[in-house]
Amino acid sequence: MSTIQVEARERIATVTLSNPGKLNALDVKAWQGLARIFSELSADDDLRCIILRGEGGNFAAGADIEEFPDVRFTTEQGIQYHTVTIANALHAVLHCPHPTIAAIEGVCVGGGMELASVCDLRIAHSASRFGIPINRLGFPLAPGEMVGLLQLVGRAVTLEILLEGRVFGAAEAMQKGLLNRIVEDVPDEAWRSAQRIAQGAPLAARMNKQQVRRLSPVAAPLTDTELRAAFAYFESDDHKEGIRTFLAKTKPVFTGK
Repeated sequence: MSTIQVEARERIATVTLSNPGKLNALDVKAWQGLARIFSELSADDDLRCIILRGEGGNFAAGADIEEFPDVRFTTEQGIQYHTVTIANALHAVLHCPHPTIAAIEGVCVGGGMELASVCDLRIAHSASRFGIPINRLGFPLAPGEMVGLLQLVGRAVTLEILLEGRVFGAAEAMQKGLLNRIVEDVPDEAWRSAQRIAQGAPLAARMNKQQVRRLSPVAAPLTDTELRAAFAYFESDDHKEGIRTFLAKTKPVFTGK
């Protein structure tokens, strides 16, 4: 079972994702926990910075696909899962008033990369790995989850990541604009970065975040018709084939239907 651990010292909170044996894959409980924890931390005016990390040398291997047949298989389940469960967590991290740092080691793919994208800074190990290979599962990235990545790296890189579905290294992630820096001791550098932030004026940091959000272009929300169209793939053969073969550890055969 997944857990989320929170430790606070010197006005810096460290939030640690933990799902042993699954590279910290994020199940529904973890997404809901992130939304709750970041909302609580946002209300703590004593904090100066938050570090988000994964346990055991990995950041997060995306959503826990093993639970998809139970919680995310029909269109209605999919809309709930993506527009509420995941959206609430990403919104809580993105709109946290305190500066946030993603401390990335090992695997940072799928939902893990979505989480890292909505943090303010991303510090990664040279051996860390990135990507959103959901084309192999037969479905696209949900609109609300695409926003953070699109704002971070732009149209061309977002399309490359999603259309190719490659998993790539830290050097390429840096070149694409996904990372702020690559280091060999991520926990140490993330802590030193958080300390530098904590030594600054908290009001100025929060105002900088507010202004960056205000001045960044944001697309108009999808209409109800557009939203349902974005999740129409749930009824497709390719979606069912992608999930079935992933769980069976076999190669999918997609037909475009």
